[in-house]
Amino acid sequence: MPAALLLDGDSLTLEALEQVAAGGARVELSPAARPKIERARRAVEAAARQELPVYGVNTGLGRLSDIRIPADHILELQLNLIRSHAIGAGEPLAEAAVRAMLLLRANSLAKGYSGVRPEVIEALCALLNARLHPIIPARGSVGASGDLAPLAHMALVLVGEGEAWHQGRRLAGREALDAAGLTPLRLEAKEGLSLLNGTQAMLALGCLAQANAERLIEAADRIAALSLDALRGTPAAFDERIQAARGFAGQAASAARVRAALAGSQIRESHRGCGRVQDAYSLRCIPQVHGAVRDTLAFTRQVFSTEMNAAVDNPLVFFSGADEMQLISGGNFHGQPLAFALDYMAIALTALAGIAERRIERLVNPALNEGLPAFLAREPGLESGLMMAQVTAAALAAECRGLAHPASVESIPTSGNKEDFVSMGMNAGLKLQQVTQNAAQVLGLEAACACQALDFLLPLHTGSEGEKLRAWIRERVPALAGDRSLAAELKTLAEDLLARSF
Repeated sequence: MPAALLLDGDSLTLEALEQVAAGGARVELSPAARPKIERARRAVEAAARQELPVYGVNTGLGRLSDIRIPADHILELQLNLIRSHAIGAGEPLAEAAVRAMLLLRANSLAKGYSGVRPEVIEALCALLNARLHPIIPARGSVGASGDLAPLAHMALVLVGEGEAWHQGRRLAGREALDAAGLTPLRLEAKEGLSLLNGTQAMLALGCLAQANAERLIEAADRIAALSLDALRGTPAAFDERIQAARGFAGQAASAARVRAALAGSQIRESHRGCGRVQDAYSLRCIPQVHGAVRDTLAFTRQVFSTEMNAAVDNPLVFFSGADEMQLISGGNFHGQPLAFALDYMAIALTALAGIAERRIERLVNPALNEGLPAFLAREPGLESGLMMAQVTAAALAAECRGLAHPASVESIPTSGNKEDFVSMGMNAGLKLQQVTQNAAQVLGLEAACACQALDFLLPLHTGSEGEKLRAWIRERVPALAGDRSLAAELKTLAEDLLARSF
C-alpha cells in the first residue's frame, strides 16, 4: 500500500488534493502536528471550565452569541449546532468534491488553532480512507460564517446521523459507519462549531476547477493552433518579440505553445507568400486572450493554495507565552477572497469559451473559412456537416456569459443581521463548475471542427506536435464521412480534455 499523505495544516498542495479527491489516496494526521493540536485542545478545555463567555464554547451562535450555555449543556450544544445547520438544498455534491471537503477540513483543523481533539481530524481521515462519502446538498451556503450547511451535512455522518454513500450503497449515517467498521464521534466542547466554521465547500469546488482549468488552457492553445493552420492564418502575431514587448507571462506562454504546435507545418509553407498581413482577433489575439486566462489561473492558484493551509475556524486559539493563551473571535471563515477568485476564474473561462466559439464560426462559415466547404461537409446541402457545432457552441458560450455574472457582489444579510455582509462564495463555486464543463465542451467542438478542416487540406500536414494532438482527437471523434450524431463522441472528448495533462 502506498504511503499515506500526512496532514500538518501547512503543506497541502493542489496536486496532492487531486490525488485524494479523484485518485483515492490515503490520508493520515501527521505525528508532527499532534503537539500543537493537543496544546490548543487543553486551552479550549480550560476555557470551558471558566465563567467567562467564550464564543461557541459556552455561548450560542451568531445572533444567539449573547446567550450563555450552562456547563452541563455544552456537549449538547455541539450536537445541536450540527443538526440545526444541516438544512442544505439541491442535488448532492459529486464524490470528488466531498472528498476534497473532508481533506481540506481535516488539514485546516490540523493546523492547531481550532482546539479540537486529534480524534476529530482522525475521524475525517477515516471517512476518506474507507471511501465513505457523506451526502451533502450543494446549495444553502452564503459563504460567510463558513459553508455552514454543507459542512453540517458532512459532520452529521461523523456523529452517526445524516446519509452517506459506501460501496455503491446509499445508507443512513450510522449504517454507513457500521459497514465501514467505524464508530460515531462523540463531540466535545467547541468541536461541532469547529467542524462547521470553514470555507471548505467553496474551496473544494475551486481547487477541483483549478486543476481542470489548468488542463483546459494547455489544450486550448494547441487546439487554437490547429484552427489557425486550418484557416491558413499567419503565425506572425506569435513572434516571441511581440510577447516580450508587452511583458505578460501568460501571453508569452500561450504564444510559445502555439509556435511549438505549428513548428514544421507544411500548410504554413504552402501559403508563405500569400501576402496576408493580419488575421481576425480570434486568431491573431490568441496569446493575449488565452494568456490573460493563464494569468488569471496563476492568481486563483495562489488564492486557493493559501486557503488550503489556513486556519478558518472561529474562535482561534493563540499562545503569547509558555502558558498564556487566548481564544480570539474573528472572521477568518468569511469566504470573500475565495468568492472573488471563483468569480474571476468563471469570467476567464467564459472568455476562453467565447473566443473558441468565434474560431468555430470561422471554420464552418463559407464566407470566412478560406475556401473550405460550407460547414465542413463532404457534400454541402445533402449533408449539414458541422453546422450545428457552432450552434451548440453558441448556446454554451451564452450560458457561460450568464453564469459569469459575479456571485460575490450579491450579499444578503443573514442570521438576524449579525452576518450582515456575506460572500456568496458557494454560489460562485457552483456556477464555476458549470462554466468549466461548458468551456470543455466548446473546446471539444473546436477541436472536432479544426481536425475536419485539416482533412480538406491533405496531403499537407500541420506541425508534428499538432499532428499528435490531431491523432488523439481523432481517436475520440473520427472524421466525418457523412452526417452522424456526434453527441456521445464530443462528450467523451470534453471529459478527456478535462482529465488529460497536455
